[in-house]
Amino acid sequence: MASLIDPKLIAGNSNKKLANEIARRMPLQDGKPVSLVDTRVERFNDGEIFVEVYENVRGEDMFLIQSTSNPANDNVMELLIMADALRRSSAARITAVIPYFGYARQDRRTKARTPISAKLVANLIARAGIERVLTLDLHAAQIQGFFDIPVDNLYAAPVFALDVQHHFGDLSDVTVISPDVGGVARARELAKRIGAQLAIVDKRRNAPGEVSEMTVIGDVTGRKCIIVDDICDTAGTLCKAADTLLEAGASEVHSYITHGVLSGPAIERITNSSMKHLVITDSIELTPEARNCEKIRVVPLAPMLSQAILNIANGTSVSSLFEEGTLGPIYDRYYQNG
Repeated sequence: MASLIDPKLIAGNSNKKLANEIARRMPLQDGKPVSLVDTRVERFNDGEIFVEVYENVRGEDMFLIQSTSNPANDNVMELLIMADALRRSSAARITAVIPYFGYARQDRRTKARTPISAKLVANLIARAGIERVLTLDLHAAQIQGFFDIPVDNLYAAPVFALDVQHHFGDLSDVTVISPDVGGVARARELAKRIGAQLAIVDKRRNAPGEVSEMTVIGDVTGRKCIIVDDICDTAGTLCKAADTLLEAGASEVHSYITHGVLSGPAIERITNSSMKHLVITDSIELTPEARNCEKIRVVPLAPMLSQAILNIANGTSVSSLFEEGTLGPIYDRYYQNG
């Protein structure tokens, strides 16, 4: 059933820049001005989080924007406490917009006596009174099943496809690369969208976080290679994959990664790497070091997320945003105006 009320946006502290961009772009798509609900989110001296919502939200369709990125625990608690404040203030519906869903890599038991933390966080979100989740490129699509509430999992592939077509022009010599066997489906999706070939970098580990050997499966000789993945954390695997591809004959290497976690030595590795560019989304707010890195370029999520919020609020299709045909006109304004 279509919503009879306009959506209201509220944001935690994890990515205020993205939240403000979403609010700024929503009027471009439905003509009505939108601003973030005035809220105070602060910490007591002992680290406890306190939230106060200054505006009336009774009966409102609330969209709570909060990535659960570093510091993950603080941002998760902010999300839960803000949801509780909205629920106790009689909001009609609370949708959590979580561009980056932290703990997603803990989606199964890898050893005896280990947790499935992604499921625990999903339970906490539902218990806090959130009725729907809007997220992007979950580490494993099956995580949607961890939630007992509806989950709309958007994909960066159509946005990346538009960006590749805009910046590369001729795609006849482009090959899309999966950095491991587990990411083949994600890489194949982008390759299909841009009509490119597909290859795989197979890696073997001696220990967690240590890549001992990489092998290219497929011919990349003279090709422009685009590595596709969902998360770039310390960038060790990514940079080594770029070196391996160049050794195998690739002419140049670019990377398209949805979530730029970029922890530890990541920025230094990317700066000194053989990659020409690393393209990420702004699902996680960039550090000053990342913003100043000449090899890192950001594709904005605000055009897609603002349209997704409007579609959810109006009871229309979110899956339409899986296609470049729908996103193209939205992102045309970005490429024309920035």
